[in-house]
Amino acid sequence: MESLRTAHLHDLVRTFRYYKKLGDGAVAQVNEEDLHTLLDPDANSIAIVMKHVAGNLRSRFTDFLTADGEKPDRNRDGEFEMPAQASRRELLAAWDEGFQVVLASIEALTPEDLDRTIYVRQEAFLVVEALNRSLSHTAYHVGQIVYLAKHFAGPAWKSLSIPKGKSAEFAQAAYKTR
Repeated sequence: MESLRTAHLHDLVRTFRYYKKLGDGAVAQVNEEDLHTLLDPDANSIAIVMKHVAGNLRSRFTDFLTADGEKPDRNRDGEFEMPAQASRRELLAAWDEGFQVVLASIEALTPEDLDRTIYVRQEAFLVVEALNRSLSHTAYHVGQIVYLAKHFAGPAWKSLSIPKGKSAEFAQAAYKTR
C-alpha cells in the first residue's frame, strides 16, 4: 500500500508541475494588454484567474498540515478584482509563488500523511481528498487560461500539446523513438 501512496504523491507533484507549465506556456503567448482583457463584463481575465489560483494555492498549502486552508489574510473576493493592472512580471511572481508553496508542501508529505485530517474553512478533509480537490481546481482554472490565451493569440498560437490534426504524425514519431 505504501508504494501506491508514494506513487500518488509523486504523481501529484508531476501533475501540478505539468499544469504550471501549461499555464506558463499559454501566458507567454499573450501580450500584456490581453492578460487583462475581459470577454464580457462578468468574465474573468487571464490575470484575474492567475491571481485567484496563486491566492488559493498560497492559502491552502501554507502550513498545510497544521492550519486551516482558508487563511485569515486571504481575500478571495479580492482575487477576482483587478483595480490596477498588475504587470506580467507581478502576475508571474505571484503565480510562481503559489506553485512553489504547493510543490514544497506536497514534496514534504510522507505516505502516512495522506490519512491525516486537515481543515479548509473549518470543514474536515483527508489530506488525499484535499490534494485531489486542489489539483482539480487548479486544472480547471489552467484550462480557462489556456482557452483564453489561445483566443487572444489567434493564428500565432503554438500548441501546448499535440496540434489539432497531428495525432497520427505524433504517434508515428513516438513509435519511431522506442
